[in-house]
Parts: sequence; C-alpha cells; structure tokens
Amino acid sequence: MSTVSFAVTDEQQLLRDTVREALRKRATSARVREVMMTDDAADEDGWRELAELGLVGLLISEADGGSGAGVVEAAIVAEELGRVLLPVPFLSSAVFGAALVTAAGSEDQRASVLPGVAAGTTKLAVAHLDTAGHLTADPGVRAVRDGDSWVLDGQAGFVIDGLVAETIVTAATTDDGLALFLVPAGADGLSRERVPVLDLTRPMATVAYEGVRVADTDRLAGGDAVTALHRATATATAVLANEQVGGATRCLEDATAYAKERIQFGRAIGSFQAVKHKLAETLVKVESARSAAYHAARAVAAEDSDEAAIAVPLAASFCAEVYETASADALQIFGGIGFTWEHDIHLYFKRAKASKLLLGSPRHHRRLLGDVLGL
Repeated sequence: MSTVSFAVTDEQQLLRDTVREALRKRATSARVREVMMTDDAADEDGWRELAELGLVGLLISEADGGSGAGVVEAAIVAEELGRVLLPVPFLSSAVFGAALVTAAGSEDQRASVLPGVAAGTTKLAVAHLDTAGHLTADPGVRAVRDGDSWVLDGQAGFVIDGLVAETIVTAATTDDGLALFLVPAGADGLSRERVPVLDLTRPMATVAYEGVRVADTDRLAGGDAVTALHRATATATAVLANEQVGGATRCLEDATAYAKERIQFGRAIGSFQAVKHKLAETLVKVESARSAAYHAARAVAAEDSDEAAIAVPLAASFCAEVYETASADALQIFGGIGFTWEHDIHLYFKRAKASKLLLGSPRHHRRLLGDVLGL
C-alpha cells in the first residue's frame, strides 16, 4: 500500500469549521426530531442552506455547475453531518447520485442534470438494490426497448431519499446487460412507498415501475454501466465511512462528558476503572477508523484504483463496526436514561445499525478485500 499524508489543508479546515458552525445552528436535537417525524423526513430549509454554502456540488466539476472540490471535501462534510444526523439527501444526491451521473453520463446529460443538483434544486436518488436490499446483478427492474424509448417494469428496494428525489437514477437489466436511466419521479407508472426503517433520520423508499416509459436520451451512455456503478458506489462508500466516523466521535464525546458529570457512590462514574477502559478503547478505535476513512477518501480522490480497491472495503467494514460499538458503549454508559425516547443516543445507535448495511455489510466488504488480496 502506498503512503498517504493525512495533513488537512487550510482550505479543508475552513470548510470543516464552516460546516460545523452552520450545523450547530441548524441541526439541533429538536430540529432533527421534528423533521424525522414528518412524512418525507427531509429538512428542505437545511438542504437549501447547504446548497447556498456550496456544499452540495463538491463532487461536481465547475464545467457542470459545481465547485469541483473532490471526495475528501465531501467526506469532511459527511463527517460533520454524521455528528448531528440532520435529515438531508447529501449521501444520496450530492455524493452517490452526482458521482454516478458524472461517471456514466454523456456531456449533454451531465449538463442537463448536474447544475440543478449542485444548486440543490434537483435531488437525485439511486435505485440499485433489489427489494431485499441486496447488491445483486439483477436489481429487480427490467428495461425493454420500444422504438426510441425504453419501458421499465419491476421494483427497486431501499432507495435512500427516494421519496424526495426529483430524478431517480435507475439500474435496470436489458437484453444487453445492465443499464442506467434517468427517470423523473413524476413519470407515469412510477410509484414510491416509504419503507419502515430503524433509522428515522435516513428515510428510504421502495420504487415501483409499471410500464414507465423513458426516452432513449435518458439512458446514461457515457460509459459502461457496471463500471460506472462500481465507481460511484466506491465513492459513496468512502464518504459513508467518514460519516460513520463523525457519528462515532459524537458518541464518544457525549459519553465522556456524561461520565464526568454522573455521580455514583459519591464519585463521577468516569473515575471507575471499567468506564475509563471502555472510553479509552473506544477512543483508539475511533481514531483508527478516522485514519481508515480518510485514507479511503484520499485514494478515491486520487483515482488510484488499486489503492482504493483495498482502502474502501477496509474502511467500510471497520468504520461500520466501530460506530456500532461506540454507540452501544455510549448507551451503556448513559444507563437507563439512554434507553428513553427523549435521549439522543438511541438515534446514533439506530444510525450505526442501519448504516452498517447501507452499501454492503462488513462481511460483504471483507469478501471484496479478500478477493483483492487473493486470500
């Protein structure tokens, strides 16, 4: 593996400070809870604010209306969002959707879609899983050519932010293999239904296609669909790992602060050896996860496919489990109050459990890593 510097530039530190300050004001516990209980579970005002700050177009080139920053910058934003759980379609639209249209779209297709995505006025969702939520060769949607258009039938499951997206980038099987289509959410024959999920701060939908007609010009034709999907998934996976680090860090910080305040037997519980050891072990894991997540983001940003093939599944499997452990340990330290609806730690525990399976389970990513390493 190559040596990668984790030094943060002044511009990247300024980005982090800007995002954290904006979210400090916007993403309060009360606001997150208010939004997650709505029908769409999306903070439109928060999304517009992120767009005004130029954070939605980080992965989109300047030629296509974005800032052309890159994966590392998107990872920094995701880490800060992971600290607060604000329900906005950053991962689905600004990262996964934008990366997929960039990788697979023609120049005309990118020009028609990406400026709106960068401005926050067009939200993308990616339909690429079957109804069981699995990454498979057959996503459950079939596309058949009919003259100058295509007709789509089937169902795609667990589409992140599928309820609020204006355009759904849909993976479908054809007679020639996998293809990707830009499908307007309001197309005739398309319906969306919210999926009951553990994590209320990240809504998902089942998208059904019943004779949905899509113009041939809306078939993404800039490259091989399978390769483009793999590339965009790697980008989204690296960014997700950084989001998980943000959540794990918040769990550690909150648990440490509580351990200093909670008095038992006349002493702060943080003075007890068992609690000290648990927090110290979590700190080591979180910092290790941060290194793995940053490395994955930098490998993808550098377009180093060999390095990314190792760094991304390594980060994905490790960061997911660190987040799960950090949230579970924090829940134990908070004790009875942590199990109540009023306390926020259960939101982080649920996000950790749900995101662990979001773009492939740790087992899936270890299998990818083993294949690359020839194990």
